[in-house]
Amino acid sequence: MNRELIINAHAGGVDIALLEDRKLVELHHESGDSQFAVGDIYLGKVKKLIPGLNAAFVDVGYEKDAFLHYTDLSPYARSVLKFTQMAIHDKEPGGFDFATFKKEPEIIKTGKITEVLGGKPEILVQILKEPISSKGPRLSCEISLPGRYVVLTPFNEIVAVSKKIHSAEERRRLQNIVEAIRPANFGVIVRTAAEGKKTAELHEDLLQLVDMWKTIQRNLYRAQPPQKIMSEQNRTNSILRDLLNESFNRIVVNDKALFHEVKTYIQKIAPEKQDIVHLHHNHTPVFDHYGITKQVKASFGKTVNLDSGVYLIIESTEALHVIDVNSGYKSSSNNQEQNALMTNLEAAEEIARQLRLRDLGGIIIVDFIDMKLPENKRAVLKAMEQFMANDRAKHTILPISKFGLMQITRQRVRPEVNISTSEVCPVCRGTGTISSTLLIVDEIEKNIQYLIDEGHRHLLLRVNPILYGYLTKGLLSQQIKWWWKFKQWIRLEKDSNYYLIEYHFFDYKSDEEIKL
Repeated sequence: MNRELIINAHAGGVDIALLEDRKLVELHHESGDSQFAVGDIYLGKVKKLIPGLNAAFVDVGYEKDAFLHYTDLSPYARSVLKFTQMAIHDKEPGGFDFATFKKEPEIIKTGKITEVLGGKPEILVQILKEPISSKGPRLSCEISLPGRYVVLTPFNEIVAVSKKIHSAEERRRLQNIVEAIRPANFGVIVRTAAEGKKTAELHEDLLQLVDMWKTIQRNLYRAQPPQKIMSEQNRTNSILRDLLNESFNRIVVNDKALFHEVKTYIQKIAPEKQDIVHLHHNHTPVFDHYGITKQVKASFGKTVNLDSGVYLIIESTEALHVIDVNSGYKSSSNNQEQNALMTNLEAAEEIARQLRLRDLGGIIIVDFIDMKLPENKRAVLKAMEQFMANDRAKHTILPISKFGLMQITRQRVRPEVNISTSEVCPVCRGTGTISSTLLIVDEIEKNIQYLIDEGHRHLLLRVNPILYGYLTKGLLSQQIKWWWKFKQWIRLEKDSNYYLIEYHFFDYKSDEEIKL
């Protein structure tokens, strides 16, 4: 499989697109001021205990208190509480040695929240789910620090190997290596990416995570809740950490600073892959150049059309997503059962992509075209399982019911990606009429004259592709006329993200926008 990661940095943050065989399968947005991301570690203050729910509300600085259920406390919750207080009030220079930390007895699975968090203490917590809709973040006390090859879990001493590593011999080898290098008071989960790796690589990854834990311990000193103690890596690096494998063959970044950051990170985690990182030099916006903007417009919205004529209707509520499969004009044979099977198999592939792309979570109900034969229903189930095999979110797929419905549950840790594909014209406000193009040209000319009078000599004008065509068409184009009139060549570029008569001036040497 051909995998590409396209990274678009802009004023509002960073957009990250994952392409598989040139098809968009994941889209992530990281805003410049993003907070409460999955994996962030906070010092929180228990504000309210709810015995009826066996849960607590914890203040971590969000507008609504975060939710901590008893089942998310971790068996070592008392050890976490003890460590938190010791680290906050630590008087030893450089901090106490965690290897000598004496753990508290484990809590019982059927215990009560009031028995553990009575007195409303300060506690170290990790974001399990980001704030979604009207809900605050969901928390866990089971702290885990993910690396490239291993995940470090303080307070327990268990070594576990990913079930996706099937070779019994390799599992034993990794188990023995990690048992030998594991520091005291730490558990280790060996990730799938560790398969075939040498002891030195695993040890280096483990030492980096131990250093991260030491940083958390130092940051806790004299901390006052609510306070962020440690941030998860930015979304770009965390995606690279979790996804980077042999099938990746290109990472494209449109920002120099981010390019160097990504390249440095790749050199650290996979030096042999550093040559796949490229800086986007083309003046065309990076998402336009790789066809991502067009795919986003085609893939979001209520209706999703497939090339064959099959289309999906996707409706969402707070707790449920419903996907209706429609055959459209697809009819490859006269056999109705065969047509239904082919339609459903094609739809299943697109549904698996849509779940990843929109990051839909919770309960998903898929209404497939009715099929009578049990073997056809099993074929669709097997296909759906294969198509969702690359999905990193935990999911469960149930067989198609007698009503033709498939139920899927998919882990939801972030708000779904929701992009409106229908556009109300910002100029006409839906009235259907806009200023004449001739008047727009006059307006642009006045602005060009003003900028030239102000001393600008490297003008670049970015416009919508339709306006670009109008300005550049013919031998005696408007662009040529401007050259004669202003004795200066005005560079033109098209940007499909601009609405019909939107335009902006830039300095083409620095690519900085010139504000009018």
